[in-house]
Amino acid sequence: MIQLYDDVWALAALAGLTGMGPRRLRAVLAERTPTRAWQAIQRGALSIQPEDMAVFRGRLPALLQSWADEARQRSPDQLLSRCRALGIEAVAYGAPNYPAALVEDPDPPLLLFVSGDLASLQRPTVAVVGTRRATPYGLSVATTLGRELADAGIAVVSGLASGIDGAAHRGALQADEGAPPVGVVGSGLDVVYPHRHRSLWNAVAERGVLFSEAPPGTHPENWRFPARNRIIAALASVLVVVESPLEGGSMITVEEALTRQRSVLAVPGSIYSPASIGTNKLLSEGCGLLTSVADVLDELKLSRRPNQMPSDARTSSEMHNTEENAVLAAIGWEPALVDEVALRSGLPLPQVITAIEHLVAGGELVRDSIHVRRISTQISVL
Repeated sequence: MIQLYDDVWALAALAGLTGMGPRRLRAVLAERTPTRAWQAIQRGALSIQPEDMAVFRGRLPALLQSWADEARQRSPDQLLSRCRALGIEAVAYGAPNYPAALVEDPDPPLLLFVSGDLASLQRPTVAVVGTRRATPYGLSVATTLGRELADAGIAVVSGLASGIDGAAHRGALQADEGAPPVGVVGSGLDVVYPHRHRSLWNAVAERGVLFSEAPPGTHPENWRFPARNRIIAALASVLVVVESPLEGGSMITVEEALTRQRSVLAVPGSIYSPASIGTNKLLSEGCGLLTSVADVLDELKLSRRPNQMPSDARTSSEMHNTEENAVLAAIGWEPALVDEVALRSGLPLPQVITAIEHLVAGGELVRDSIHVRRISTQISVL
């Protein structure tokens, strides 16, 4: 491979051209440096090797015209200035600070844009992924797992998406002296997606590190997320799937992890929950079972640590009165009707309702129009 890191800003400018994905970038750089490729595009004189034509899907003439127009209106130096203003670093394949986990990858990014501290990767890493449409159960598991992994000195990797990804990183950030989080996103590092995660992005970059293959200003496009998922899989020693349907980004990440011979663990879920169909299927096919953070530590061959309760945690007897304990026992771990809880617990309905109100206010139950559901507070109870 041509040495890239001495030509990083021309490489970065190429990566920012419309429709320039990782495979097309490799085709453009075949037998030429990034600067020569950029100059050829400006002149409208770029040639592509016959064996690389398939990645353009018949769009090469239109792309070459579009790229020539863009390259005549911008320069690598402009991108350099913008990245410096935003505190974003560009790291090319082969550079001394390029992530070691990606060096031998079958499909390594030729360029990464970085915000934060690359030293965050100098520790064990575990990716936590799952559906954007997570249940309260899944969100609770992901948050607790993220916190306990960070407490154990393990960097939590995710895509910072809604649902499970974001919950895992929020949990990791709850560990005051825990390992720094690692995020891999599918847009420019200055284009927050989803928008409501802005504070989470900022916290991850401040405490850990954010990566993207896309230069600043790049908006999210559907094709960028499967490409992003291969990097998540490559950076992690173990992949954990908390909740997932049969298809989607989580399952793409599983495929990428298995291709790279990474361990994959799945969290079991209710057979009634659409959010757990994918994870339960993974388990039925022989995927590793995750019931506590100790399962991850075993997979990493690290010494076990007992699960730690939050510093303000109380024992069950301190937290609940007799009626509340009876209500929690009656509900179990599946949604239940209030009348069912009264029948199972043997308590009068008014006492059951009062106990449920206290438990909802304390964050241990959630309630919809007819059901109440328990939320786990420690992953070890799964």
